[in-house]
Amino acid sequence: MSGPLDGKSLAGKVALVTGAGRGIGRATALALAEAGAQTVAASRTATTVAAVVAEIEDAGGVAFGVTVDVGTREGVDAMVAEAVGRFGTVDILVNAAQSYGLPGSGEQTPVYRPLETFPDDLWEHTFDTGLRASLWAMQAAFPHMKARGAGRIVNFGSGNSFLAVEGTVAYNANKEAILVLTRTAAREWGQYGITANTVVPMIETDAFAGFMDERPGMREQLLTTVPVRRIGTADDVGPLMVFLAGPGSSYLTGGTFMLTGGAVNVP
Repeated sequence: MSGPLDGKSLAGKVALVTGAGRGIGRATALALAEAGAQTVAASRTATTVAAVVAEIEDAGGVAFGVTVDVGTREGVDAMVAEAVGRFGTVDILVNAAQSYGLPGSGEQTPVYRPLETFPDDLWEHTFDTGLRASLWAMQAAFPHMKARGAGRIVNFGSGNSFLAVEGTVAYNANKEAILVLTRTAAREWGQYGITANTVVPMIETDAFAGFMDERPGMREQLLTTVPVRRIGTADDVGPLMVFLAGPGSSYLTGGTFMLTGGAVNVP
């Protein structure tokens, strides 16, 4: 990330990444900053936000951290306002945040819960921190993108929704709804130069690695379903995110990009 920003594909742009404290959000924030974007790293935990900002700055990038609970509209609106107050606008919005379980549960991935007894409070919290958080951030960023005549929005889906994985109905439905939210934004906001796309990842984050390691044989079984015979890493995230955030994707909108090594392969 060293060297001057001139000539980098995202030089002069402001990127806001939620869920930037860990996993795919962190990888995205680092990649966008490396490509020259002034990057706002937003997440729920102050220590992880500070660590990402420090890593970007140590490498010569420009970053600012925001601690936020994306499960409330007030928190999301304040997050976007802080980004605009610091850097003047938001050109790129990446909604990577998503909570699992109820607050304080410590769940890092969706936990199996039968459909017939799935709890209402978990359903609501899943949608608050996923679908609604994405919508709120998009709405808050929209006037700034519209005023600039351009913008890039990237949301995250999941193979769970395509495969209708048992025991995770709220997460599945939430991620399926994000797909249509994104496509709707693409149709309504394309006239303003704003693109909106969804990425469906299968990436070995710390949480996903822990989930597999707790289940003997799961990693080996999963690998048999991946045509490229490996599970993606953080290094696989950056190139796609930089492309979707950059000038080369101006004619791509409403798309769903499968970053899954072929494991999720549906029309």
